Amino acid sequence: MSSPAPKDYLHLHFIVLIWGFTAILGLLISIPAVELVFYRTLLAFGLLAGVVKAQGKSFRLSRKHLTIMLGTGALISAHWILFFAAARVATASVCLAGMATCSLWTAILEPLSQRRPIRGIELFLGILVVAGLYVIFHFEFDHAPGLTMAIASAMLASIFTIINGRYTHRYEAQVITLYEMGGAFVSTALFLPFYRTTLAEGGQLQLVPVATDWLYIALLAGVCTVYAYSAAVQLMKKFSAFAINLTVNLEPVYGIVLAFLFFGEKERMTPGFYLGTLVILLAVLAYPALNRWKATGTLIRN
Repeated sequence: MSSPAPKDYLHLHFIVLIWGFTAILGLLISIPAVELVFYRTLLAFGLLAGVVKAQGKSFRLSRKHLTIMLGTGALISAHWILFFAAARVATASVCLAGMATCSLWTAILEPLSQRRPIRGIELFLGILVVAGLYVIFHFEFDHAPGLTMAIASAMLASIFTIINGRYTHRYEAQVITLYEMGGAFVSTALFLPFYRTTLAEGGQLQLVPVATDWLYIALLAGVCTVYAYSAAVQLMKKFSAFAINLTVNLEPVYGIVLAFLFFGEKERMTPGFYLGTLVILLAVLAYPALNRWKATGTLIRN
């Protein structure tokens, strides 16, 4: 692994900044969350198919793994729908505060998937996150539905991240993402009839975006999905997994700052919200640091 240069650090933070920008793009797009995800996944699938073909990579997966990737795509679709809906029901800041629980959802769910006990550090930090959420709910009760959707979105994100971790050593990351975007698109398309009759405003789908919507959707698919993901995979050749994960945990911070810059007073929250968010972020940032400290301590004792 070659040592990262200063420009590599800047590049990594730029990628995280892009991911923090997704909630803002979701609010700038006029069509509802479900229709938005329908177009985002369709464009991302098409772009990734072009990237994989241009790079000469194999599209082949076993039938079993193809089924798993398509099913994982359905989870991604639900994750994005909840994410964008949370930003609209509440605010971008509330949505990103809920998404900050993703790492700790993983800390809880990954041990269950591997049939190992939850570590004491993970349990402690999980309790700390719950305390932060309690503070936010207490001061921002009007935004409780949006925060709840964001927390559910974070849980789904942790589930498909755990699933992907099992297959990245077998297949190219872009190939995995290609089929997951295909699964996300198909599942969203299949959900549209139910959504139209039960949840859509006025019982009508809004499948005709305005001109500016197409620009923002293209940014979501091309920049936030295809480019940012591919660039992050490339940077893994220079950064340790710890360094990348620690930086990605700053996404809610960047996102909340961007939301305030774009939407001003609409995104201004009570001091209690920022206190609760700070508690959650401290727990999220402490998790990899404590894990590394524990691992280093074990190595020294041995």
